[in-house]
Amino acid sequence: MARSRAAYEYTEAEDKSMRLGFLLIAAGLLSLLGLGCCWLRPALQERGGGGSANCTVLAVRQLGERFACTFSCGAACRGTARYPCLQVLVRTSRSSAPALLHEDERQLRTNPKCSYIPPCARDDQENSENVTYKQKYWKEKVGSQPFTCYFNQHLRPDDVMLKRTHDETVLLHCFLWPVVTFLVGVLIVVLTICAKNLAVRAEAIKKKKHL
Repeated sequence: MARSRAAYEYTEAEDKSMRLGFLLIAAGLLSLLGLGCCWLRPALQERGGGGSANCTVLAVRQLGERFACTFSCGAACRGTARYPCLQVLVRTSRSSAPALLHEDERQLRTNPKCSYIPPCARDDQENSENVTYKQKYWKEKVGSQPFTCYFNQHLRPDDVMLKRTHDETVLLHCFLWPVVTFLVGVLIVVLTICAKNLAVRAEAIKKKKHL
């Protein structure tokens, strides 16, 4: 009986393999739980009630109001600059009412009043030039040409986005990697147990042959 119990005791390498497997299983489960609560559910809420449409530019204008942005010029160098507010008003194929265009959800949350936030430069004039360039782009290059935009009637009925921050690929990776981590952990545990059982059986057969 003592010999049988000793045969089923795991070696140090097998014990480390089992611990690694259980660690990966726990990491995969915690990742799914954390991503689901902190990231995936808000992303799905943003996508809920939304869709794509064709947008056409109605007006492009700069407001007199300026907004602050933070620039970085080194490890210990940070400051505040200002940029003018550019608004791009569009009409969607889903509604005749004008809507304010935004780059994506992040830009919408950062500054819901403007359509564009330039890369923050130290010089206010450079920020103004970047905004003016974007204004000319929408007026002259896009003009009346239709383009694809995205909307969410439940959360932001008066705003549309040029692109989505949370697309299908990001949502797929949100599920994929925690599941892969979980499955790899399960595989390591199962293979370690199977290898141990095979080793015990081989040892038992070997002993019977010597008897």
